Amino acid sequence: MFVLAPVAKEFGRSILEVAATITATLAMRPVGAIIFGLMADRYGRRLPLMLDIIFYSVVEVLSGLAPSYRVFFILRLLYGIGMGGEWGVGASLAMESVSPKWRGALSGLLQEGYALGNLLAAVVYYAVFPHWGWRPLFFIGGLPALLTLFIRAKVQEPEAWRQSRTDWSGYGRAMLGNARLFLYLVLLMAMMNFISHGTQDMYPTFLQQQRHFGPHATAMITAVSMVGAIFGGLAFGLLSDRRGRRRAMVTAVLLALVLIPAWIFAPSAPLMAAGAFLMQFMVQGAWGVIPAHLNELSPSELRGFFPGLAYQLGVLCASISPPVEAAVAQHLSYARAMGMFAAAALLIGAIVIAAGPEAKGIVFGKDAG
Repeated sequence: MFVLAPVAKEFGRSILEVAATITATLAMRPVGAIIFGLMADRYGRRLPLMLDIIFYSVVEVLSGLAPSYRVFFILRLLYGIGMGGEWGVGASLAMESVSPKWRGALSGLLQEGYALGNLLAAVVYYAVFPHWGWRPLFFIGGLPALLTLFIRAKVQEPEAWRQSRTDWSGYGRAMLGNARLFLYLVLLMAMMNFISHGTQDMYPTFLQQQRHFGPHATAMITAVSMVGAIFGGLAFGLLSDRRGRRRAMVTAVLLALVLIPAWIFAPSAPLMAAGAFLMQFMVQGAWGVIPAHLNELSPSELRGFFPGLAYQLGVLCASISPPVEAAVAQHLSYARAMGMFAAAALLIGAIVIAAGPEAKGIVFGKDAG
């Protein structure tokens, strides 16, 4: 998201066309959720997770070598498959490996790996882009492949998976029997992704194109926002262990709604950074509850597949966010386009969260109710 403008310039394309590669990545994530989710429920969490990480790391490096917009677009499609598989498998592995009373706290820590990644991306953008351009950023993006060494050496299969494993006929019956719940989870994740992508993906472009900040200021403000995201995810994840998943999420989303003016209309760079910090504290505060909430609501025998596919179908629904904001910004401004989009997503999201079920503290495995 930091390099939409320079990539567009090198390939002779518009920012809107390059923003479409984000949509392409998001749109392919359900494919990865299906492939790796089914593998995780059938063969365990560890091996599919390792294969997935290696796959998307290689594609990320190849994206930095793309000779044309067409090749870059295809590689971002493939990258989406890899990214789509990681969340469901990784979240089920983590949530099945921790005590129910600490599930929310770990959920916040796990989810804010996303914010930490964005923070590190901002730091790398600050240090690398002004000197070497956008391509080395993708080379550095291949480093997660090293995580497979740790997973192989240190991570064990959770007992909950062993207890819940079933044959394919039982697996199919479980899917059909939980179709209504699955549709709700897709709606929930669509709204959560509208909220996150609507407040993040075009934000660096807004800082560059409308507020005319350079690479260093853009990176600094974005980095500050991601620090807020990390603290927010941890705080609301912990709060959800005490007060409940839905209550914590609705509180965070409504506070984010109130913060929209400070997020995009602040008159100076320091106030802009403060607004970005607070906005992502709340947005990712709500997101910090999601791994625990989705895994608790998912049937035990489907936990590798069910939450991951619901998550990624929600991503698919929200994949229109960057190009919609970019298109509206051409007629209004980035600030107005993003503000209107975020307000609608946050308000509707709060309603969807409040109207849904909750299974805080449920036991995973054969004793689950």
